[in-house]
Amino acid sequence: MRKKRVLLLSEAFGTGHTQAAYALAVGLKQLSPQVQTRVIELGKFLNPTVGPLIISAYRKTVSTRPELVGKLYRNKYKKPLNRITQLALHRIFYAQAASVVRHLKPDMIVCTHPFPNIVISRLKRLGLDIPLFTLITDYDAHGTWINPEVNKFLVSTPRVRELLLARGIHQSRIEVTGIPVHPNFWKPHNRDEIRAEFGFQAVPTVMVMGGGWGLVFDEGLLTYMAQWKDKIQFIFCMGSNQKMIQKMQADPNYQHPNIHILGYTHEVHKIMDVSDLLISKPGGMTCTEGLVKRIPMLFYDPIPGQEEENCEYFVQNGHAEILTSTDTLDRWFSLLVNDYEAVTSRRIQLTQQLTASSFDHPSHCSQAVLDLL
Repeated sequence: MRKKRVLLLSEAFGTGHTQAAYALAVGLKQLSPQVQTRVIELGKFLNPTVGPLIISAYRKTVSTRPELVGKLYRNKYKKPLNRITQLALHRIFYAQAASVVRHLKPDMIVCTHPFPNIVISRLKRLGLDIPLFTLITDYDAHGTWINPEVNKFLVSTPRVRELLLARGIHQSRIEVTGIPVHPNFWKPHNRDEIRAEFGFQAVPTVMVMGGGWGLVFDEGLLTYMAQWKDKIQFIFCMGSNQKMIQKMQADPNYQHPNIHILGYTHEVHKIMDVSDLLISKPGGMTCTEGLVKRIPMLFYDPIPGQEEENCEYFVQNGHAEILTSTDTLDRWFSLLVNDYEAVTSRRIQLTQQLTASSFDHPSHCSQAVLDLL
């Protein structure tokens, strides 16, 4: 019997969208060997030369002019892209999308980024007869995600469900599934084994993440953190930002047994298990992974737009706190050094909060997609 085929389409505007696609793919294969999955970053796949240039330009804009990103986000917040813009997007960057779909013959398409979602929606208007499911990978519902051709919206929280209902989406087309994370994040790991593997110390530990792109923190803030290095271990995960990695490695402030500077890593699930506090920008995937690991989080300088919305949701629900000044660091670092039990209690509290939620289950999103398939 032919296996069911699920095509997962993403884009490389940040790493979280594609990580969610891969997490869903792994979850589906664990639930059923009769499901075949394929993850594609569609723009890069169709335009291997132009695609990376566009991503690079976007990355530079996010780093140097985040207010422009926020302005665009707000201007298009309440409504989908108009038909002319959708046509231009399709013709310029996704002209061969239909041939990819015809070649792969999927039984279902799941989009984890708005752009392929827009393109597949347009193909459905032109006659493509394949179910389309949209996995919104943030804690907000921007207008670019919304198209009438989508058969089902898979959303992170009941709040996002309410936002879609307010936009006129029928309740039968919305399911709260949570954002999928790789099954590795749901497995507890032995702390001593992880410390031995990475050369970490058995002391209070802070994990600092700049996302997959390693977006730069305020260097003064990083230097201030390093002043606690005799009492606290710091694991700086700087993603693909090689320039920042080399700069930190050459700086005497960071040359200490309790300081570890890492590039892009697939071992985040292990590092979170030995960390007592996560300091990060509030990307949708990072937030979700930290939540799954029940780790207290401090959010720093969210990018205007979806990161601000992610930050607001997590702070309002007591899952995280905003890093407003060095006073915030002093308070948390002092707890780690002088009142470690208070930090442990915070993890227990997070566990209790999440156990009570309806979507806190490792296979929830994968099972929902399998049921729909």
